[in-house]
Amino acid sequence: MSLRINDIAPNFTARTTHGIIDFHAWIGDQWAILFSHPKDFTPVCTTELGYMAKIEPEFTRRNTKLIGLSVDAVENHEKWAADIEETQGAAVKYPMIGDTDLNVAKLYNMLPADEAGGAEGRTAATNATVRSVFIISPDKRIKLMLTYPMTTGRNFDEILRVLDSMQLTAKHKVATPVNWKHGEDVIITPAVSNEEAEQNFPGFKTIKPYLRTTKQPG
Repeated sequence: MSLRINDIAPNFTARTTHGIIDFHAWIGDQWAILFSHPKDFTPVCTTELGYMAKIEPEFTRRNTKLIGLSVDAVENHEKWAADIEETQGAAVKYPMIGDTDLNVAKLYNMLPADEAGGAEGRTAATNATVRSVFIISPDKRIKLMLTYPMTTGRNFDEILRVLDSMQLTAKHKVATPVNWKHGEDVIITPAVSNEEAEQNFPGFKTIKPYLRTTKQPG
């Protein structure tokens, strides 16, 4: 199926390293990040899972859950987790989905819906497109989708930055400019009149009628 920003994230039931979950129920009233991997025991993904384990407290502080996915069995995930802790210095505490039937990969358009078979016999190369990141808001809508090549490690600091922007702009009528970081000035959205801006963002700057900046709210 085709997915777009603001679509409802497809729900599913799956085995994970934390037991069987219903995805929407697992998210609850929090934000969630689903990030997928083409195969267990792959080098780039090992570094990624380890880094996410290290910075998981940053996501927790932002009311955000992490969940990984790999097109392999949960039993393999548990063995891989030991390697990750040994080589990356961090224990994976977030759940990892065992997508052996390719169901989640297909639901999230990472593999074609008519892809035959399951995980057995598949390689990282045949699963190359199962390397995506989805940020899902508490209303279960997809707010970000990214897909990376296998040879390029993902920048999860950028995911934190985007999450900060999304959570800020969900509360206030602002947008964030290029390379914005938490604490920097933001842009007032065009839908806000100057009169409303004076009330909500006193001292804002007008660079162009369509480009007005203000201190980060809150």
